[in-house]
Amino acid sequence: MKNLFLFLTLLVLSVSATAQNNQILQDSTKTQKLDEVLVNAVRVNATSPITHSNITKKDLEKRNLGQDLPILLNYLPSVVTTSDAGAGVGYTGIRIRGVSGQGTNVTINGIPYNDTESLGAYWVDLPDFSSSVESLQLQRGVGTSTNGSSAFGASINILTDAVSREANAEIANSFGSYNTRKHSVKFSSGLLNNHFELSGRLSQINSDGYIDRATSNLKSYFLQGAYKDENTLIKALVFGGHEVTYQAWYGTPLARIIGDEAGIEAFISENYLSDAEAENLRNSDRRYNYYTYENEVDNYKQDHYQLHWNERYNNNWSTNVGLNYTYGRGYYEQYRVDDDFANYNLDEITIGGETINSTDLIRRRWLDNDFYVANANVNYKDAAFDVTSGISYSSYLGKHFGEIIWARYASNSEIGDHYYDGKGDKKDFSSFIKATFKLNNKVSLYGDLQTRMVDYTTSGTTSDGELLVDETYNFFNPKAGITYEFDSKNNVYFSYARANREPSRSDFENNPNIKPEQLNDFELGWRHMNSSFKVNANIYYMLYNEQLILTGAIDDVGAPVRENSGKSYRLGLEVDAAIQVSKQFAIQPNFTISSNKNNETIVSKDGALVNFGKTNISFSPEFIAANALVFQPITNFQLSFLSKYVGVQYMGNTDSNASKLESYFVNDLNISYEIKTKSIFKSILISGLVSNIFSEKYISNGYYYTYDDDWSDPNSITTIEGAGYYPQATRNFLIGATLKF
Repeated sequence: MKNLFLFLTLLVLSVSATAQNNQILQDSTKTQKLDEVLVNAVRVNATSPITHSNITKKDLEKRNLGQDLPILLNYLPSVVTTSDAGAGVGYTGIRIRGVSGQGTNVTINGIPYNDTESLGAYWVDLPDFSSSVESLQLQRGVGTSTNGSSAFGASINILTDAVSREANAEIANSFGSYNTRKHSVKFSSGLLNNHFELSGRLSQINSDGYIDRATSNLKSYFLQGAYKDENTLIKALVFGGHEVTYQAWYGTPLARIIGDEAGIEAFISENYLSDAEAENLRNSDRRYNYYTYENEVDNYKQDHYQLHWNERYNNNWSTNVGLNYTYGRGYYEQYRVDDDFANYNLDEITIGGETINSTDLIRRRWLDNDFYVANANVNYKDAAFDVTSGISYSSYLGKHFGEIIWARYASNSEIGDHYYDGKGDKKDFSSFIKATFKLNNKVSLYGDLQTRMVDYTTSGTTSDGELLVDETYNFFNPKAGITYEFDSKNNVYFSYARANREPSRSDFENNPNIKPEQLNDFELGWRHMNSSFKVNANIYYMLYNEQLILTGAIDDVGAPVRENSGKSYRLGLEVDAAIQVSKQFAIQPNFTISSNKNNETIVSKDGALVNFGKTNISFSPEFIAANALVFQPITNFQLSFLSKYVGVQYMGNTDSNASKLESYFVNDLNISYEIKTKSIFKSILISGLVSNIFSEKYISNGYYYTYDDDWSDPNSITTIEGAGYYPQATRNFLIGATLKF
């Protein structure tokens, strides 16, 4: 199927390009760039009443030394990032305004990237993708209508590499702490015959990780064929990755982090660790990893095939059609000790007169999925109006199954047996129309209406039993706003947006009665810009109904557990600025002050339901700040001192001290120097990054759980609290060189 799709993609590209050679062209250099038409439907402009930040290729290039894209976005307003392995390579996450990655809508060239069932965006599946990004826009809040599931905290809209007029190539290598290294080659043919371009990239990233054994072996590729003339842009893209990542999501106990020997022994006793597991814990430090089996890995491949046709008919009208096929497949391998036969549909056996009903085994839990998308958009623009209308349809089929690849006692199992088999089938259709109307020189009005229909069904079993879901959702998501321009340097805006969002597959696994969530988002902002000073300030009020918040717990494959929270809200002030103190020196601060509350939290504690009243929403710090001190003494040399502060946050929703993550303050030093040459290379870019320069011992993420202990007294139930933490790396570095031809 994937080869057929690729063949048809290239066939359409060839036929379309030939037809366009005979077209009479009508164009004006004043109209929008054709590359930008590709993401016009999901982006907003500088004066829109939507809170957003824009990042360019040049911004990413200075720090792009192998870390995942979320880490490169760490210094944007309201952003908190984390890394399972501790050093920004492998499994990484991003939370924006306290909302998890499941609430962040991600699109690549307007195509939804979030996993359709889990709703998360797995950046590890696209290693070094930053090297193929032309620009991205991060919209905070609901933002504008986008394709795929609604944004509940933010959206990240990515545009991949633009067509290059001139032939070029580059070789990039970087090395650093924890045996981290990145190697990539990239090329572009430039425009051949003034119309055709072929470009691509190959990358390899390896890292041992800060956490013990948390290795990453990441490969990726990007290939683009394009046809371009004055009114037409056709792109065929193939990109993907293969990741093999050793697992580190079990976390580290607090006693091990702080070196509390008595606490370590208590943890060993309370969690019934085996002698080998206990020795592993005793002999480690804050980099402790529970897993020791040599192949306790996540092994996953993902390939994306996209075809985009942008057409500009005149100075007013343009269209975009996008097609996508994504093929994903892979498994998570686990070594299990003394698992019950019953969990795997195996029969008891008798050996030497002894009945055996459990075994050590190695299992693989597979996901094999196909994802198809078709988008179509039309845009009309003149001096007063900018109107875009579009539709998007996607179809997803995910096959979930488990197999035993080794067992000490095989019982009645056969090679290739599946101990569970399930499917997830999801159809998603959305349509929207959005418009900006310039009422006069001062006032612009914005309106955006979206309908979305989702049909989700599951069948078969999971590792925990049968899962049967048959849900249909019909969502209406209106948005409206107004911008008032005082003068060329100042404008204010106000917007309202509604979003509705369906639960994920794991939400249904944890609670068959889970409800969809709804958000009403109000944004009030002021923007000021002149040659030496820029500031964006906005107040947001995000009012939720049945928000799916993180409980703090994780399931048996490390995925976060969510539950409906009734009424809740997020109220905050965001400020980001850029101050050009002199030609050589700039300051770029930002901060967020917020209050994030569940109106009422009722949970089971010590055998009874307890109302905790108004509580803090999990993973939602009240204060986040960042700053960049940028020194550029000459054009090609830049030195940046980067600082990040994240306030206290709770991993649960009862404000329990056992779930608290302490505040942290870390600083990075980033150096980039581009040497212009007149020999073989056009230039040589040397980049260096010293992360956590003051070696702060901090924790950016973790999980929190509770369970009832009634072993000691059956008549008295005591709720036990526990937590696991993901320590982040102390001082570490990366240094690299990019040779540009």
